[in-house]
Amino acid sequence: MAALTFILKSSIGNKLIMGLTGLFLIAFLMVHCIINSMIFMNDGGVIFNEAAEFMGKNVAIRTMEIGLFAGLFIHIFQGLNLVFKNRKARSVNYSVQNGNKSSKWYSRSMGLLGTLLLIFLIIHLRHFWYVSRLTNEISSDTNTLFDEMKKVFASFWVVLIYVLGMISLAYHLMHGFQSSFQTMGWNHKKYTPALKMIGFWFSVIIPFIFSTMPIALFLGLIK
Repeated sequence: MAALTFILKSSIGNKLIMGLTGLFLIAFLMVHCIINSMIFMNDGGVIFNEAAEFMGKNVAIRTMEIGLFAGLFIHIFQGLNLVFKNRKARSVNYSVQNGNKSSKWYSRSMGLLGTLLLIFLIIHLRHFWYVSRLTNEISSDTNTLFDEMKKVFASFWVVLIYVLGMISLAYHLMHGFQSSFQTMGWNHKKYTPALKMIGFWFSVIIPFIFSTMPIALFLGLIK
């Protein structure tokens, strides 16, 4: 019980939870990106719909989905909690800002980027998860998830929101990817530079692929 209290209340414990949930969400992004990129097969969404249907009906995956949402909301809550704690701990805001002057702006703006991602996530869940899980709008006989994607991304403003969301994700990952490993204590003078490079390209490639999907659908490049 004392260990649990320490994790939940201490700054170190909060960062540990952030690191663990961050690594979990990085893995989820990879899987989600691979499945969604099936639309680039340009086969009318056949392979994508099959993968999405499997993910939606598999009991093990549906159970993991609950864990995903739990990890996601814990990550968001702990992230905002750390931001508020850090602000409260600043006795002289100006001197702290000067102390962080050498750090990247996105490293100092994780709270803002996280908030923008939360807004994007709510929109994204409403567009796809809510429709596919909690309504009867998605059916293999009538309206598939691929059809829903085409309908959603027919709007320029929706596409713009998704692209901006992915830009926020990219900058969030720029700091969060390496930070998650560092928080877990996985630092090594030999491997850390390689990890930084992997983190950079992951932060660029994954959001880029996600961004190209709504753009391609909007422009009619995917049928």
